[in-house]
Amino acid sequence: MAEFGIRFFVSNLLLCVLTGIFLTAKRALNNRLTSRMQFNLWFPFLGLLTVPFLPFRPIGLSRLFLWFDQLNSSSLSNAKSVVTTPANSGIFAAANTIDDLALSVSSRLPSVVGLNLCRIWLLGVFFMLFFLKKSAARFNRVKKSALPLQNKTARDIYNSCLSELRITKHIPIYTTAFLQSPLITGVPRPRIFLPIRFVSDGTAADLRFALLHELQHYRHKDPFVNFLINVFSVLYWCNPFVWYALCEMQNDREIACDAAVLDCLSKSEFTAYGNTLITLAERFSPTAFPFAAKMCGSRKQLRRRILQIVTYQMQRKSQASPSWKTGTGIAAFCVVVVLFWGLAPALSTNAAVQDDYQWNVSSDKIFTINLSAYFEDYEGSFVLYDRENNTWYVYDMEHAALRTSPDSTYKIYDALFGLEEGIISPEDSLLAWDKTTYPFAAWNDNQDLYSAMQHSVNWYFEELDERLGAPAVRDYVHAIGYGNECVRFGNRAYWLQSSLKISPVEQVQLLTDLYDNRFGFHAENIAAVKQSIRLFSSENMQIYGKTGTGRVDGQDVNGWFIGYAQMQNGTYFFAANIQGGADANGTNAAGITASVLSDMNILTMDFPE
Repeated sequence: MAEFGIRFFVSNLLLCVLTGIFLTAKRALNNRLTSRMQFNLWFPFLGLLTVPFLPFRPIGLSRLFLWFDQLNSSSLSNAKSVVTTPANSGIFAAANTIDDLALSVSSRLPSVVGLNLCRIWLLGVFFMLFFLKKSAARFNRVKKSALPLQNKTARDIYNSCLSELRITKHIPIYTTAFLQSPLITGVPRPRIFLPIRFVSDGTAADLRFALLHELQHYRHKDPFVNFLINVFSVLYWCNPFVWYALCEMQNDREIACDAAVLDCLSKSEFTAYGNTLITLAERFSPTAFPFAAKMCGSRKQLRRRILQIVTYQMQRKSQASPSWKTGTGIAAFCVVVVLFWGLAPALSTNAAVQDDYQWNVSSDKIFTINLSAYFEDYEGSFVLYDRENNTWYVYDMEHAALRTSPDSTYKIYDALFGLEEGIISPEDSLLAWDKTTYPFAAWNDNQDLYSAMQHSVNWYFEELDERLGAPAVRDYVHAIGYGNECVRFGNRAYWLQSSLKISPVEQVQLLTDLYDNRFGFHAENIAAVKQSIRLFSSENMQIYGKTGTGRVDGQDVNGWFIGYAQMQNGTYFFAANIQGGADANGTNAAGITASVLSDMNILTMDFPE
């Protein structure tokens, strides 16, 4: 609940921006679209409002294009399926030469904030449902007072309208003294209700126009749309932008319904239809039943509808064809769908605090591999890049491009920044321990680059950052393009379940950049960093790697193992990330990597036991 509260709050902030942009664009297209298409543009918007409540993370356009690219570059027969075999114990032992030591961070403050946000939202939802229930109870009393339409003239007009609109379904129609406006309500069993005064005092033309209007609501499933509007009004009670947008949608619904009625009328009846709307507005006040589609609305809405009738009348007189408007409307609808689909992952509460890396792989050869047997109860991914053949092997494309905290794997680059700035050097990287007692004995001593990397000593890299300064760190992170490049110095260990995030794909890409020194850094500094993460070296093989563990409230929730293997037949870069409620740590990520590399026959020789 706490996590949902924070992510839903973030989603609502983004929705405010998107709603404003959507309304602005919609108004700019107002005269270029038909009334019905203006209304139809709201349906992609409603779809966007469902995203924060989906139990899964929607697929963005970039991911879809990526899958299409995969289909073009490889057939299903090319996909690899790796079978579990005993892991190569050598690489697992080598990975353990770097201690996977991690401090636990507390999620208490975000949890309290998130929990309070969620409680406030739920309280608002409760009150909204309470008011809807009161309205429903009041309408039930109106329904109990209603009687089937008895007036023979009115029933004949109703049957004529059904025939005119070619509606064969029987829709019950009632009259009541407790309604102020004609309306239709009910999703599974729609019913029309007319004020008894309107039936007795209104003209035959007024009655026909009102019935045509309500039946057009039925034809276009507006009672169901009205139900959706009420659902989202409850869920987004705290978002004024969404509320305003939903009110605009209701206005567009009535204008679209008026246009559908005008299509059934002759030009000489347009003015009479407008007069009927004015008469209803003058004699009867709008009925406050939010779940009903009613003919009479507010005076502001009425002005827009009368203007629509006048515009429609002028268009009919000029015999102007609306075909160009239909084409424009279809194009606009498609554009809105594509844009909202592309933005949908950003609104998901399942990943609102994580970034989605836009992976451009048009020139790369990608194969999907099935490693579900290795990951068992973990979520996550494995990415392998064969440098010699420029080939990628990816397990779980969704998580491979999803950014999460790098934890201690970031120390590879933090050390490089310190070397580049001359804070430490390959010959002299010793930093003095300040006598602060840490929970790991290996941390309570002076450290050089190799020991700090081996034991994953947080204070060593925090000291490097202090001497570098925030501006320099941000400049370096931006220069190498590290993940989301979000460095917040409010938390010294910003790489540890905090602001900085990176995806497994980016981890591999950065390792290749480090290997080839595409950063343009000093060669001796690159060599020093490589040396600090070397796990094993022999005549035929060299293994480099770094673990990382995200520990929150004492639970290991995010585990990394990244690195590369230099073999006689080429160099392979890899990144494994696992996530879960417990035991998702760097050690287990290294174990998965050992098994995968062994079973893919990338490790051609055993390490010594």
